[in-house]
Amino acid sequence: MGAEALSAALLAIDEQIVTDAVAGLAAVAGLLRQAMAMGDEGLVMRARLQHARLSMRIGEITGVAREVSDILQWAAQHGERQLEARAHMLFANIHELSGDAARKLEHALSAVELLDETATAPQQIAARTRLGDALAATSAMDSAGLQYQQAEELARKAQRWDLLTNGVLNNWAYYAYICGDIAQAREVAGQMMTAADRHGVELAPSGLHTIGEIQAANGEYAEAEQTTLACIARHDAGHINHADDLAYYRLTLARARRGLGDLVQAQQHLDACRELCAELDLHELLAQVHGEQAELHAACGDHHAAFTQLKAFIAARDNLSSREREAQAQARQAMFETTEARQQAEQFREQARRDPLTGLHNRRYADEELPALITSDPGLTLAIADIDHFKRINDTLSHDAGDQVLIQVAKILDTELAAEVPHGFTARLGGEEFLLVLPATALAAATAVLNRIRHAVSAYDWHDTAGGLPVTISIGAGATSETTPSGQTATLASADRNLYAAKHQGRNRVVTGTPRDKLPRAYRDRDIT
Repeated sequence: MGAEALSAALLAIDEQIVTDAVAGLAAVAGLLRQAMAMGDEGLVMRARLQHARLSMRIGEITGVAREVSDILQWAAQHGERQLEARAHMLFANIHELSGDAARKLEHALSAVELLDETATAPQQIAARTRLGDALAATSAMDSAGLQYQQAEELARKAQRWDLLTNGVLNNWAYYAYICGDIAQAREVAGQMMTAADRHGVELAPSGLHTIGEIQAANGEYAEAEQTTLACIARHDAGHINHADDLAYYRLTLARARRGLGDLVQAQQHLDACRELCAELDLHELLAQVHGEQAELHAACGDHHAAFTQLKAFIAARDNLSSREREAQAQARQAMFETTEARQQAEQFREQARRDPLTGLHNRRYADEELPALITSDPGLTLAIADIDHFKRINDTLSHDAGDQVLIQVAKILDTELAAEVPHGFTARLGGEEFLLVLPATALAAATAVLNRIRHAVSAYDWHDTAGGLPVTISIGAGATSETTPSGQTATLASADRNLYAAKHQGRNRVVTGTPRDKLPRAYRDRDIT
C-alpha cells in the first residue's frame, strides 16, 4: 500500500463508526506497521491515534494518555490541525473515564475551535457531537442540544446517515436518558429509529442498547427485553463495541425481567452482570448492580436484604467517587509527567546546542539551521569573526581573563547583531571564532553592519577585563549569492578566506571578495569544511 492509499485507509477508519472494535484495532495495527515501514511520520501519528482510540474501546487504556499527549504535541508543532483536533477529542474521552467533566469539556471545545474550512463533514460532525456529550456530562443539556442540532444538520446535509443515527442521535438520546429527561430521550431515540429505517442503516449495538435502556426506564419492559436480546445476539456474532458491552446488556435485562415480574431470571442476569464486573473491574457498573439488587430484594419482600444492598450501593457509589478522583489525579499526573519529560528533553536539546561559556549557539546549532536558511534565502550573508591576538591575552594575563574576554565579545556580537538584523543569530564556532548569520542581507549592507559591530567591540572599555590590552576583531564575510555552487560549505569557505585576508591586511577590519588564488598556498591547502 502506497502513502496515498494508506492515508485514505486511515481517513476511512477515522470517519466511520467502527462497530467491531476488536477487528478495527487489528486493522489499524496493520496500517501502523506499514506507516512505520514507510518512515512517514505524519501517517505514523495518524495511525497511532486511531490505535489509541480503539485500544480504549476494548479496555486497553494503559499508557493511552501519554500516547495521545505525544501525538497532540507533535500535531501542534507541525500545524496538523485536524490531527490535533482528533487528539483533543480522544483526550475528552480519557477525561470522561477519569471523571473529570471540566477537562473533558475543555478538550471538546479545543477540538471544535481547531476545525476550519478544510475539515471534512464527518470530522465536523464528530467534533460537534463530542462537544454535546461534554456539555451534557456537566448537566448543560440545553447547550448540549444546540451542539447536537448542529451536528444533526451537518450529517443530514452530508447524507451521512450512519453518523446521524449511530452517532449524533444515539448520543443525544443516551445523554438525555442519563440526565433524567426520559421524554426527550424517547423523542430523539424515535428519530434515530426512523432515520435508520428510512435510509437502510443498521443500528449499532450501542444504539440498540440506548433504546433498550429508555424502554426500561419508561416501563416498556417487554420491548426493553427484546431490544437488549438483539444486542446480545449482535455481540455473540462478533459485533463488540466496548469490552464492557455484555455487562451492561445483562444489567438492562435484569431490570426488564424485574419489571415483568420474573424475579428469578432477573437475579440470574444480575449475577451474570456482577461476575463480568468483577472480571473486568467495572466499578461504576458494580455500583449500579448493588442498586438493582436492592430493588430485587424489595420486590421479593426481603426488606432487610434490600436495606443491606442499599447500604452496599451507597458505599460502592462513594468508593466510585473516590476511585474517580484517584483516576483523575493519575491521569493528570501522567499528562504532567509527559509534559515535564518533553520539557526536559527540549531543555537538554537546547543545552546541547549552546556554548556553555558564552551562552551563544554553538557549531551544532549552526549546522542544523544553515542548510534550510541557505536553500530558502538567496540574500543570506555569513561572517566569521575572530578575536585579534587572543593568545597574547591568555599568555599575558590568564585563561580566566581570556574567558571573560570571550564572554564579553560574545555579548557584544549577539546584542549588536540582534539590533541590526533581528532574524539573524550569532554562534561560537570554537576557540575565539564566532559565526554571524545575516538573513536577507546583501553583502554590501552586511559589510556596513559588520563594521558597526567591529567598532562596538574596539570601542568597549576593556581596561578591567583585559588589563589594558586592546581587544579587536577581524571579520571575513561571504554571501550565498556570490558563491558558486552556493551552499553552506562554499559560503563558509568564502567567509573563512576573507577572514584570513583580514588578518594579513593588519587585523581589526571587515574583508569581502578575496579570490582564493590571491591567498598564500598555505591557506589554499587548508581544509575548512
